[in-house]
Amino acid sequence: MSGTLSAGPRAHTGKGGWLPTLAWAVLIYNLLVILWGAVVRITGAGAGCGDHWPLCDGQVVPLSFTTERIIEFSHRLTSGASGLLGIALVVLAFRQTPKGHPVRFGAVLSLGLVILEGLVGGIQVLLGLTADSTDPARGFVQGIHLANTFALLAALLLTALWARGEPGLRLRGQGRVWTLSLIGLVLTLLLGMAGAVTALGDLLFAPAPGTPLDTVRRDFSATAGLIENLRVIHPILAILGSVYLGWLGVWLQNLRPSAEVTRWSRVLWGLIAAQVVLGFVNVALKAPAWMQLTHLLLACLLWLALVMLVYRALTALSVQRPARAAPQEVPA
Repeated sequence: MSGTLSAGPRAHTGKGGWLPTLAWAVLIYNLLVILWGAVVRITGAGAGCGDHWPLCDGQVVPLSFTTERIIEFSHRLTSGASGLLGIALVVLAFRQTPKGHPVRFGAVLSLGLVILEGLVGGIQVLLGLTADSTDPARGFVQGIHLANTFALLAALLLTALWARGEPGLRLRGQGRVWTLSLIGLVLTLLLGMAGAVTALGDLLFAPAPGTPLDTVRRDFSATAGLIENLRVIHPILAILGSVYLGWLGVWLQNLRPSAEVTRWSRVLWGLIAAQVVLGFVNVALKAPAWMQLTHLLLACLLWLALVMLVYRALTALSVQRPARAAPQEVPA
């Protein structure tokens, strides 16, 4: 990506038309698909279609169903629908916006990440890294899967913002605002990846009876595997990340004062506080399924809030935007 993703006066689509509505709908839909994917992992239904992908048990539509197969097959159907929505978003973006509009880039990037999301899931199935597999490679793929998920959510959020006429991003000349914001984004991405590995560890290796320290001791015993060893990284990154993101919110408010930067800083602080509380509760309750889903949902919302905060900070110095016009129809 170049240093500038800008939108000139002709690049604003405005609030009218189907494009903004579709962009926000695709974002919300993919968030639900992500949560359903977590249900697949938590229930151990990842092998519900056997080692077949993209077919299910060697069939386009399986001939028989078990609970695990229903969960896995429904996830594949909803993921496939995500791809169709991504294609529709690209088509509409190219029809309703002029050449060079950032929403075109956002839509194409989002579709690419949706496809990559499906391929990563397919690799997990084909390599047998599902259900009860404790292969260390599963932890690596799980982390990559989460990173792609966060990238997809960010791309869809920016696409939705650009679709309603928000300014493009200018990364050059942002100085420490971009540098420190990038550190926050990368740190949160690593935190999410570590969280995915920890959630996998909680699924495969139930926390030890007793205190959390007993679990840590077991995770570093002679018989512990790599996934268990890595489980402690997430809480460490959570503490460091919470402190840094809290500071980043204050810093961005001082350097790029605006109502939107203040608003999203406060939203971010609230989500950080909620995640910290949930993290302690999750450990205390030994990671029940409903708590893992809640934790993942808040992690996705925290990531989106951070992306929004960084976006508002980077665009706070933009020249006053021209009046928003109705979407411009471009012949197919």
